[in-house]
Amino acid sequence: MTPKTIRNPFESGEAERLRAGERVLISGTIYTARDAAHQRMYEALNRGESLPINIKGQTIYYVGPTPAKPGQIIGSAGPTTSGRMDKYTPDLLGLGLKGMIGKGFRSKAVVESIKKNKAVYFGAIGGTGALLARAITSCEVIAYDDLGPEAIHKLIIKDFPAVVIIDSEGRDWYEMGRQEFAEQQNTK
Repeated sequence: MTPKTIRNPFESGEAERLRAGERVLISGTIYTARDAAHQRMYEALNRGESLPINIKGQTIYYVGPTPAKPGQIIGSAGPTTSGRMDKYTPDLLGLGLKGMIGKGFRSKAVVESIKKNKAVYFGAIGGTGALLARAITSCEVIAYDDLGPEAIHKLIIKDFPAVVIIDSEGRDWYEMGRQEFAEQQNTK
C-alpha cells in the first residue's frame, strides 16, 4: 500500500480522515518538544502565559536531535518515548494541537483527549534517527534554547515517514496488532 501524503500544519478535518495503521509521508512545518520543553509550556500555561509557538493545527515531534555535523542540517533525529509527555498532552490537545510523533504507548487519558479533540498520534521507528533526519530540510531553535537538544525546534520536513498509531476515533494500531496476534495464536 502506498503511503498517504499529508501536509502540516493540518487543515480542518484532515486528522479525522486518517486511520490507525495507515502509513503516511508528512511534509511541512512541525515543532520538536521533549520532557523539559513540555514542562516549561505547562508551567507557562498555569501562569496564564502564552506558549512560545502557535500549536493550533500543529504537530509536535518528541525528539531531541543530536548536533549537526558540518554540512548537515540536523544530527540524528529519532523519536523518544511518548508516554513521558502524557501528563502535558491533554492540555495541549485542548489548545488545538492536532498531531504528535513519537514511539510507544499512550495513556488512557491521552487517547480520550485525542478522540475529544479529533487529533492523531503518529509513530516513527526508533533507532532510525539518522534516516529520519534525511526528511528534515530545515531546523531552527524557536524557544528554550538553554535546553540544548530539548529546546523547541521548528523543523521543515519533506516526506517524513510515519504510521498512524492512534486515530481520531481512538483506534490504536498497537492494540489492533496485539488482538490480531492473539487471534492467530488461538487458531493454532
